[in-house]
Amino acid sequence: MATPRFPSSDATVTARGADTPEVLARFEGELELVEIIGRQVARSIGSAVELDDLRSFGREGLLDAARKFDTERGVPFRAYANFRVRGAMIDGVRAMSQLPRRTHERLNGLTASLRASEGAADDSFSSPVTSTRAQADQALADHLAAMATALAVGLIAPTRLGEAGERVQVTTDDNPEEAVVRAQLLSAVAEAIEALPEEEASLVRRHYLEGERFDQVAASLGLSKSWASRLHTRAMQKLAKRFRERA
Repeated sequence: MATPRFPSSDATVTARGADTPEVLARFEGELELVEIIGRQVARSIGSAVELDDLRSFGREGLLDAARKFDTERGVPFRAYANFRVRGAMIDGVRAMSQLPRRTHERLNGLTASLRASEGAADDSFSSPVTSTRAQADQALADHLAAMATALAVGLIAPTRLGEAGERVQVTTDDNPEEAVVRAQLLSAVAEAIEALPEEEASLVRRHYLEGERFDQVAASLGLSKSWASRLHTRAMQKLAKRFRERA
């Protein structure tokens, strides 16, 4: 399949004019990733944002990833860029005004799911290679369960975060039945969070239920961004297991 042709962008011009050949090669070599992820995000959030806007956000994220990529970490550039591009698109959409509440909810869910996936990737690249097929299958199942749980928790979280990190309470348009279901889900999530190890519980509760920015919670707990992402993923895996057992 031919590689999609993309319109010129500020990010492309900047890369050509100011970056090393290595950065430019990484950037241009993964432009197809912007198109793939852009279409995935567009399907997830609906028609509130144009695909061209997502492409623009994604190219900026890809350029940033190409500049910051550290070959010493042992992480393939495409895997690293995947998270940065998807995150840039989500951040770009979140910064837009006049978005429907449902779109904000979906963004919250996507952000949570992406964080769980990134934490799993950090664990994977820093751990020995899985030795058996059964272990690999279990690791994949745990990964997918953590992503699904994070998506669900993000969707029902009672607060949203503005671009500057301030708490924004969103007025819902749930009907009475939906409001009851949401309240029941939140109660179940809050109860399950309290059964987590103390550090994981604090990280998840403060971010999702109390509306603090993830990086600020991590910093206050003395955690690096990478380690906080891993703890978040492990917390989501534990929550997923707890919910399966109670089903």
